[in-house]
Amino acid sequence: MADQMWLEELRSGVRRICNSFPDSYWRELDAKREYPQAFVEALTKAGYLAALIPEEYGGSGLGVTEASVILEEIHRCGGNAAACHAQMYTMGVILRHGSEEQKRRYLPEIAKGNIRLQAFGVTEPTTGSDTTQLKTTAVRRGDRYVVNGQKVFISRAQYSDLMVLLVRTTPLAEVRKRTEGLSVLIVDLREAVGKGLTIRPIRTMINHATTELFFENLEVPVENRIGEEGQGFRYILDGMNAERILIAAECIGDGRWFVERATRYAKERVVFGRPIGQNQGVQFPIARAHVHVEAADLMRFRAAALYDAGKPCAAEANMAKLLAADASWEAANAALQTHGGFGFAEEFDIERKFRETRLYQVAPISTNLILSYVAEHVLGMPRSY
Repeated sequence: MADQMWLEELRSGVRRICNSFPDSYWRELDAKREYPQAFVEALTKAGYLAALIPEEYGGSGLGVTEASVILEEIHRCGGNAAACHAQMYTMGVILRHGSEEQKRRYLPEIAKGNIRLQAFGVTEPTTGSDTTQLKTTAVRRGDRYVVNGQKVFISRAQYSDLMVLLVRTTPLAEVRKRTEGLSVLIVDLREAVGKGLTIRPIRTMINHATTELFFENLEVPVENRIGEEGQGFRYILDGMNAERILIAAECIGDGRWFVERATRYAKERVVFGRPIGQNQGVQFPIARAHVHVEAADLMRFRAAALYDAGKPCAAEANMAKLLAADASWEAANAALQTHGGFGFAEEFDIERKFRETRLYQVAPISTNLILSYVAEHVLGMPRSY
C-alpha cells in the first residue's frame, strides 16, 4: 500500500483545488446542467488527471491507489468527479494494448490537457450490460472502417476530443465464442460529428453530461484500431477493474461527505430544547453509515493494492464497488433523514449529492451483476445468465 504520509499530501493538494470550487459552484452547475469546465481545467493543470499515465508519456506514473485517493477527495469535498474521471482510466486501453505510435501520439497530449479522452462507447439501448450482443458494426473497406449503429448513456461525449468505441467487426454468427469478433476503435470526435456521427444529449436526474450516439456510415481509419481485430472485448475488460476501484473511491468520498454533513447538522440543530444528535434515533443511522463507509474503504485499498501489484483483483474490485456504493447510499439516506425538510432544499446540497450517489447502484455495473459475478466466480455457483 502507498505510504500514508504521501497519500495525505495528495489529499491536501486535491483539497486545495476543491476549496476554490465550493458548494455554490456545483449547485449552480447542477441547476443549469452545465459542465464543470473550470474545475476540470484546474485538475488538468495540476496534473491530477494524468495520474495513471506513465512518466515517459508525460504523466505522473502513479498507481490506482493514488488515483483513487484523488477521486475520493473530490467527492469528500462535495464535488463530482464523474465529469472527468474517465480521463484517468479510459486511456488505459491505449496504454496496455495500443501500438507505440498510438501511445506517443495520444498519451502526452492527454497528459498535457491538449486533448481529452473522456468518452467510452460501449452501452447500447437494446443490449445494455450484455456487451457481447452489441449491434454497432464496423465493416472494413480498404484502409477504413465504416461504422453503423447506436450507443446510449455515453457520458462526456460533448466534452471529449476522442472516444474509445467498441464495435462488432465479425458477425456474431461467424464467431466461435460470443466474446470474439469485437474490436476497439479510437474515434476523433472533432472530425466525426456531422460526418456520420450525431450526438444527442439525454437529460437525467443528475448533471452527468450523458448522451446517445447515432452512427451512419462513419469512417474511421484502420490505423485507429487498438490492438488486434476481434480481441476488443478482452481489451475493455482489462480496464474495468480499475474503473470499479476508482468508482468505489468516489462512493467512499460521498459517504464521508454525507456522514460529516449529517454529524455537523445533528450537533447544531436544536429541537425540543436539545440537539437532535443527542437522540439515539438520530445517532445510530449516522454511526452505522460511518462504520460501513470505513469497511468499504478497507476493501477499496485491498483491491487497489492488488491491482497495483499486478495481481488478480476482479473479485476485490467488484466487492469494493458494491460495498462502497451501498455504504454511500446508506449514508445519503441517513443525511437526508437527519436534515428533515432542509434535506430537500437545494441550498443544503444534500439533495444534489443524494441524486448523484444513487447512480452507483446502477452504473458502471449494477449491484445485481456484481452479486452474480461473486456467486459464479468466487463461490462456484452455476452461471445465472
